[in-house]
Amino acid sequence: MSRSNVNGVGHVSPRRALFRPRIVACRKAPIGSAFLGKGASATLCSEGRRAVKASMRAVFCSPRAVAGLPSKQVAKHFKLDTNSELEVTVHDCTSRSPIQIEFKVSNTSGSLVLHWGVIHQGRNDWSLPSCHPERTQLYNNEALRTAFTKLGSISSLKLEIEDPEVQIVEFLILDEAANKWIKNNGQNFRVQLLEQDYQIQQVPVSINPNVAVPEDLVQVQAYVRWERKGRQTYTPEQEKIEFEEARRELQLELDKGTSVDQLRENLLKRDTSKKSSQQLGAEHYSSNERIHRNKMGITEILNKNVAEILKEKITQISKVPTVLELWSKSIQEQEGELVLNQKVYKLDNMDLRVIAIESLGRKKVYLATDHNEPLILHWGLLARKEGEWMIPPSSAMPSGSVLLEKACETPFTKGFIEDQFYQAIQIEIDGDDHIGMPFVLRSDDKWIKNHGFDFYFELDIRSIESREVVGDGKGTAKSLLDRIIDLEAEAQRSLMHRFNIAADLTEEARDIGLLGFVGILVWLRFMAMRQLIWNKNYNVKPREISQAQDRLTDLLQNIYKDSPQYREILRMIMSCIGRGGEGDVGQRIRDEILVIQRNNACEGGMMEEWHQKLHNNTSPDDVVICQALIDYIKSDLDISVYWGTLNKNGITKERLLSYDHAIHSEPSFRANQKEGLLHDLGNYMRTLKAVHSGADLESAIATCMGYKAEGQGFMVGVQKNPIRGLPSGFSGLMEFILKHVEDKVVEPLIEGLLEARVQLRPLLLNSHERMKDLIFLDIALDSTVRTVIERSYEELKNAGPEKIIYLISLLLENLALSTDDNEDLIYCLKGWHHAMELMKQKDNQWALFSKSFLDRTRLSLSSKAEYYHQILQPSAEYLGSFLGVDQWAVSIFTEEIIRAGSASSLSTLLNRFDPILRTEAHLGSWQIISPVEVVGYVEVVDALLAVQNKSYSRPTILVAKSVKGEEEIPDGTVAVLTLDMPDVLSHVSVRARNSKVCFATCFDANIFSELQHNEGKLFGLKPTSGDIVYSEMEKSELEDMSTDEQSLSSLTLVKKHFGGKYAISAEEFTSEMVGAKSRNIAFLKGKVPSWVGIPTSVALPFGVFEKVLSNDANKEIANKLQCLKDKLVGGEFDVLIDIRATILQLEAPVELVQELKEKMQASGMPWPGDEGEHRWELAWMAIKRVWASKWNERAYFSTRKVKLDHDLLCMAVLVQQVISADYAFVIHTTNPSSGDSSEIYAEVVKGLGETLVGAYPGRALSFVCKKNNLNSPKLLGYPSKPTGLFIRSSIIFRSDSNGEDLEGYAGAGLYDSVPMEEEEKVILDYVADPLVMDKNFQNSLLSSIAQAGHAIEELYGSPQDIEGVVKDGKIFVVQTRPQM
Repeated sequence: MSRSNVNGVGHVSPRRALFRPRIVACRKAPIGSAFLGKGASATLCSEGRRAVKASMRAVFCSPRAVAGLPSKQVAKHFKLDTNSELEVTVHDCTSRSPIQIEFKVSNTSGSLVLHWGVIHQGRNDWSLPSCHPERTQLYNNEALRTAFTKLGSISSLKLEIEDPEVQIVEFLILDEAANKWIKNNGQNFRVQLLEQDYQIQQVPVSINPNVAVPEDLVQVQAYVRWERKGRQTYTPEQEKIEFEEARRELQLELDKGTSVDQLRENLLKRDTSKKSSQQLGAEHYSSNERIHRNKMGITEILNKNVAEILKEKITQISKVPTVLELWSKSIQEQEGELVLNQKVYKLDNMDLRVIAIESLGRKKVYLATDHNEPLILHWGLLARKEGEWMIPPSSAMPSGSVLLEKACETPFTKGFIEDQFYQAIQIEIDGDDHIGMPFVLRSDDKWIKNHGFDFYFELDIRSIESREVVGDGKGTAKSLLDRIIDLEAEAQRSLMHRFNIAADLTEEARDIGLLGFVGILVWLRFMAMRQLIWNKNYNVKPREISQAQDRLTDLLQNIYKDSPQYREILRMIMSCIGRGGEGDVGQRIRDEILVIQRNNACEGGMMEEWHQKLHNNTSPDDVVICQALIDYIKSDLDISVYWGTLNKNGITKERLLSYDHAIHSEPSFRANQKEGLLHDLGNYMRTLKAVHSGADLESAIATCMGYKAEGQGFMVGVQKNPIRGLPSGFSGLMEFILKHVEDKVVEPLIEGLLEARVQLRPLLLNSHERMKDLIFLDIALDSTVRTVIERSYEELKNAGPEKIIYLISLLLENLALSTDDNEDLIYCLKGWHHAMELMKQKDNQWALFSKSFLDRTRLSLSSKAEYYHQILQPSAEYLGSFLGVDQWAVSIFTEEIIRAGSASSLSTLLNRFDPILRTEAHLGSWQIISPVEVVGYVEVVDALLAVQNKSYSRPTILVAKSVKGEEEIPDGTVAVLTLDMPDVLSHVSVRARNSKVCFATCFDANIFSELQHNEGKLFGLKPTSGDIVYSEMEKSELEDMSTDEQSLSSLTLVKKHFGGKYAISAEEFTSEMVGAKSRNIAFLKGKVPSWVGIPTSVALPFGVFEKVLSNDANKEIANKLQCLKDKLVGGEFDVLIDIRATILQLEAPVELVQELKEKMQASGMPWPGDEGEHRWELAWMAIKRVWASKWNERAYFSTRKVKLDHDLLCMAVLVQQVISADYAFVIHTTNPSSGDSSEIYAEVVKGLGETLVGAYPGRALSFVCKKNNLNSPKLLGYPSKPTGLFIRSSIIFRSDSNGEDLEGYAGAGLYDSVPMEEEEKVILDYVADPLVMDKNFQNSLLSSIAQAGHAIEELYGSPQDIEGVVKDGKIFVVQTRPQM
């Protein structure tokens, strides 16, 4: 059997159907075939004989035995290979019985599938039956596939043909296991069914013998083939081969009966439609065809591979500083001013360093080199207004300079540092009129340039962010980065050198771990961004580059197999390399537009607007825009030509303005920019077309499915064979994707892309021999999802909620498939799927439920972005500073990595959907946490944490992007407005209400942005039930406002002393011994309803800490602690951490251990020491951590603000048995947001309550309940916290200070409660949580919580702030205090 000229789907030509079917209306058949018994037969339509006319009977396929013997039969045998044979037998029983065709294949090893269809009498083209066989796969609307049944070494199948109009059954056989097609000498098998005259054909019938293919059609077909292969560059010999292949393909069509006129019409129509589909104004019609997604559990794509940063593996090799490093350090120490910019230029035989410093309105530029020969600096300045090279003013010329016609020449001055030679120049420039310094170097008569170009050094402080001088490479694999810096000059010789060096360094990175691979990624990403030189006049053969690239990618694929925790970052590295060193073609769109702008000095105007549009959502429109720019430049900058090209392709001014990032401006280039822009935009056009024609994806598919590379460059002469072991039907799925890659309706295409990724996943998790080809295919599929969703943004403007939710779920699935540790994403995905179900059921909670998962998904994306910034940015800054990378490329490095992935598209979709959900759920634009009417000056900050210790001299409204929940509110603050979502009952929320500070979350980014833009203005805020009304005010209105502030200076503490006992029982709790927390819990014992549990408690009373500190065994620690406290009083706040560490060194007196043991055992609590001495050590460390929390930063500064004497604050320790909670809750028996005393407000979290009161992101489940109807709680919000804390039954040691007893001081929550065991962090799956999913359970539990809160309020006779847990449905209250 010949397999020549066959691609991965068994077709004679790529992306062409085996047979040209006529499209017939048909119902979908389920994918896959099931067979019973020893043989298989196929039946179409169980009601077939009654359902169709006699003249158009159906083909039947059913899993039943065929009864009776045929009256006639014709058999034919075919030799398939040396061991295997095909036997086809045609049976005809009677005139009323269907014709039976039996297929038998002997000595088969894999699973076989019959790929078949029928040809009706009087026709020459392949067609499908009017009904599809059940349990038979419909292949791409072009063929049927029925599986053989295997028994021993024989695979068999029977068909019944009842339609008398069927003349021929045509077929191939697919060996799925080997991913190969079985043909009849390179052609299709045919079974001819002429009545009383059966014959089996071995060759197709030629209807048009001796008809030659016209040459013009051969040229068109060759062009189509060239486009299909990504427009490769051919040699003359390869062009001849392509023409002959095109001729052969068309001749086969003629041989099947297609006329020359029909062939011409089909071919020219196909060519025209393909081109027009890329034009904006052309209609692109997509069929309703959709793939059938295999059902699977979402958790089947769960990954829990976490890469740890192994700092101990990062060996720092001491390196002797170079003379230029010493020089740079001395300059920066000498100046001590703002560094505007610094660059290192690595040249052939020398290094050059340039530093610009801002000092007293002057710019000082320092240049130094280690070049041994005398050097001249030939330089000028670039003026802000003119934008062209100009001679410098005389005031800027150093001594010895010579002024030329258009430049200045200045000799370098020789110097020595530590006996090392260098040469340097210092230039001082007045004012801010110059944005850059172009220059070249001259040594005798030899010009020294920057790899063939003039040097250019930026001076504009407005375009260069102040860069902190990179220090010791903290947070990086510095030793590896230093190796990269040393080898960069060698790597610049060619891509072959770079890839070989990268392979060597990747071996080193493997030993370092995550940060090692980060270093490789950053380096190669700078290469892909065109920030590093690819070739420096070094002749290298394409084959040599290919071999070096293969060496690197082979190494990466082996690490990918062995180290699943690094797969995510390894994918990023491989995206930078790509198959030809070009990297992810979709990301190149973002990278290359930046390069075009920089290279051609066109950063503003229309080019910047287009750049912003490209970064947000590139689309096929960009191909037209690029062509319009090229035409405009070629027409000698005739703007009418620009608009002519746009309008001709359907792009109007209104459409340009309709983009999310609108294009308002027209292009306005200078004559001296034309040549460079034409060159760069021409190259850019190829990148745009590669993305929007799917060429990059097509090459990845072809590599995996099998092809012969015929182009030049890296792949010349390489034979690619189909990958073995691909899933059944995968080739058809790939054809579906390529067929629909340009459709405007994107859901079916994205479904296909995701189904392909899911089917690839098992292969990617195992050690496949062609792993890297599979990885590149998966990367291409991932990238296509991103590109497709971006081009659909315009269409989504009017989309309904159900469609948006569905697209969000698809994007989330795509992101999960690319993420190593994706558990949180998987549970978000489950939530979105359930949201779709609620919406279909018209559940009135669907929007509220969806909002919680939108918030959680945002948190997950934010967490991922922070993680990327933590691991990537330090390496980018360190490496970028030494490799001379442009500052803009360093500054946006992590941002661009994030934008390149699905997370960016998903974030955009969430932002669009948020206001829709808020409207549907009646949430408004604000959540009011503390409703206080205030007036103050707007101050914008990134994080409340950064200013919590600040004191504002005037009433201040803080507009803070980040508020986590545990911060202190600064003095002088009257309001905190944030985009973050702290719980209503978090510590910062409670303190805001106690301090009468307005506190609210803003859900509308536009409103928040408007507030930010009013920084410094005086605003009045007036909270309403679900909104904040704000307006600018006059200063006189602030002065006229009367204040009724309580003086906090009157707050005093009473010093508590040791009462003679190290431990006491609950019966001994008094105000002299313990704080209110302990006394309240003892008071509740026996007084609350029996169904409310109260944990058993004992305590270490006030004064025990001081008593332990005075023990002789701790004398040295006491002295050290006193020294540290003296420093603290002197304002050295950094010693707080040292104080806490010192306290942890205390030794426990024997008396303390004995008394605590006795009290705990007497109360029925387990004694930790009974399980071993190490268990007591855990308990003792927890006690000391509670004491040490008196000196945590938040608590210490809180006492300072209210002028409390910190020395008078005493700490008792409440000891309770930990209840391993299913849920935890906090109750405020008066609604804190509205002040409604008839309404209870509560929040509930899964696991321990620390995630509710501490700085854990996300929202708790919240509800209110009227006190006169405690059985009807009203849900306000579903939970969005991704993490729950769980612990085994153990002991917890709770802080109980005398500061919590003070009225008017929010001392609660400032100090730590420490469990003996470490909590386990669990990623929460709310779709499996009955509190979220079971409405009866939810109502019962929330009612019980409300009833417990009401009972305790009744007991005290005042509003209460209550904390508790739920275990196995039982309510436990662990503490209560007055609600403030």
